[in-house]
Amino acid sequence: MIDTHAHLAALDDPDEAVERARTAGVTRILTVGTDIEDGRRALALAERHEGVHAILGIHPHEAGRATTAEFAELRDLLGHGRAVAVGETGLDWYRDFARRDDQRRVFAAQLELASELRKPAVIHTRAADEDTLSALAGFEGSVVLHCFSSPHMLPTALERDWYVSFAGNVTFPKAVDLRLAATQVPAERILVETDSPYLAPQPVRGKRNEPANVVHTVAALALARGQEPTELEAQIDRNASACFGL
Repeated sequence: MIDTHAHLAALDDPDEAVERARTAGVTRILTVGTDIEDGRRALALAERHEGVHAILGIHPHEAGRATTAEFAELRDLLGHGRAVAVGETGLDWYRDFARRDDQRRVFAAQLELASELRKPAVIHTRAADEDTLSALAGFEGSVVLHCFSSPHMLPTALERDWYVSFAGNVTFPKAVDLRLAATQVPAERILVETDSPYLAPQPVRGKRNEPANVVHTVAALALARGQEPTELEAQIDRNASACFGL
């Protein structure tokens, strides 16, 4: 099984979390760097652990601090053999931790980088879905909608063959619309993640999340889709391999 989006460096015990994940059957983890320093930490973890790879980018919250020099370093970091995607990048109008113009600028620059390097773009969008879709209109590369929480984006995602990644919030009792959306995603386009240490799934809700807990999200998705969990696990593993070149 694979967790396609975790922030291992944000955990107090990332190395132990990797081992606990393996014990739970989660043998591959994609850990995310949200700025340059965090990207270095993600790559260090990927170098230490077999089965761990890195997604590297500049998070919308960090957009106001992004410099030309940092983009040059990000390009260099993405050349590492364990770096498999650009992100998470996108727009966040909910928190507004960075000016919207800065977010748009940094998002556009990372989409260009993903195109140049032929790597998937892992997308963060919150309260900015229409602007995110507009920004992606001219992007022809592979797209992963991380922590999918906007069912009204699904028609565009399906039309454009984007990957749709579900996190622990799909397991919440009130997330009926997300589970319905999950039933409409083609088998070859569905992914699953924890977004650790955030969004712990319902069976462990209120606790710090970690990659081992992705099993709960897979179980909820399998139930919604009318599949056996092992069948869905294998499909998601194949999808992740195809998407990220693993």
